[in-house]
Amino acid sequence: MKYAVITFGCKVNQYESSGICAAMDAAGFERCAEPDSADIVIINSCSVTENGDKKARHAVRSAKRCGALTVLTGCYPQAFPDEAAGCGADIICGTASRARIPELIRAYPGQGCAAADFALPREYEELPCSDADRTRAFIKIEDGCDRYCSYCIIPYTRGRVRSRPVRSIAEEARLCAENGHKETVLVGINLSRYGSDIGLGLADAVRAASEPEGIVRVRLSSLEPELLDERVTDELAACPKLCPHFHLSLQSGCDATLKRMNRHYDTAEYLRIVERLRSRFPDCAVTTDIMVGFAGETDEEFAQSLKFAETAGFARIHVFTYSIRRGTSAEKRTDHIPEAVKAERYAAMSGTAARVYERFLRDNTGRTFDILIQKRTSPDYAAGLAPNYLPVRIYGSDAQRHDIVTVKITGTGDGFCVGEEQH
Repeated sequence: MKYAVITFGCKVNQYESSGICAAMDAAGFERCAEPDSADIVIINSCSVTENGDKKARHAVRSAKRCGALTVLTGCYPQAFPDEAAGCGADIICGTASRARIPELIRAYPGQGCAAADFALPREYEELPCSDADRTRAFIKIEDGCDRYCSYCIIPYTRGRVRSRPVRSIAEEARLCAENGHKETVLVGINLSRYGSDIGLGLADAVRAASEPEGIVRVRLSSLEPELLDERVTDELAACPKLCPHFHLSLQSGCDATLKRMNRHYDTAEYLRIVERLRSRFPDCAVTTDIMVGFAGETDEEFAQSLKFAETAGFARIHVFTYSIRRGTSAEKRTDHIPEAVKAERYAAMSGTAARVYERFLRDNTGRTFDILIQKRTSPDYAAGLAPNYLPVRIYGSDAQRHDIVTVKITGTGDGFCVGEEQH
């Protein structure tokens, strides 16, 4: 039987979908690129927003119209199992049973909705490795979160922090190297908390992923900033393959807003963490997320956040608008911001983000980097990433995917830098 996987959400979900595919392949199912042509459609859902839930339900309905057996997995059914059971999927399972999906399909009785156990997972779930399609291989090293930000439902869908053993990380990195990967990206729900449950730290995972000779670069995905204390930063700085790029989730540049969000730092501490990283990793790039329109955000608070975004020296800012999430403490607030005001603030913060990014591109002109080629979408140029996540196009280069070439940055384009290959 042919199967297809539809994935919504974060890098962790993308990794887990790759693992689902590997499990299905090992069970004798045939992978299919187009869901409309599949006998089985597996929807790996994201429940960060209400819109994510809607997308999952729409995907189920679309697959059912095509006559496919549908499997709904991920954060949505974990958060709202009763609601998910009524959306028409044949099989539903949450965030603890992905490796069992082939078994659940084999056991499906042919009618009704079959549901797996929805108890929150207590152990790290190992999934088979299958990331050959990406140039930069994702390696999941952690699951779960215990921060309980007031706007976020993920701790309720993923459970507590659970860390992957270092030997397992090193083994997957070895398989990635054998598949031709030269860069791995370590991903997790709360990556900064890696090892807190097993007596290890984030640098231990970086070292494990760095073990294979073929792996040249190790990159960290999104990090919670307050956990990067001096000891952790020093340990990371001692990892020679670690990329000098840190995505530190900010969410707001206003202390009062951060407190309502139940974030665990203020802006002064955040800046100290950024400066510590810059002292240990000269010329590193710091990127971030900023939310606008959170409940209770006044004009003055937004102005503070906007000013912080302009002056912190970010390389790139991902801007998004707060939306009410069922099941979170922020849902109960009575001071939600009108949508029109949110839209104005989104436009203003996005303008700042655009200026920040253009400055980052300009500031790298004249520098020389080793660029990992990701793809060739044009015969005229090769496109890739510098260690600091700078996107670069090299015109006239014969470099191919997975190659690493030395490039001098000569200028900027529309959202990227242009460089000349050095021989």
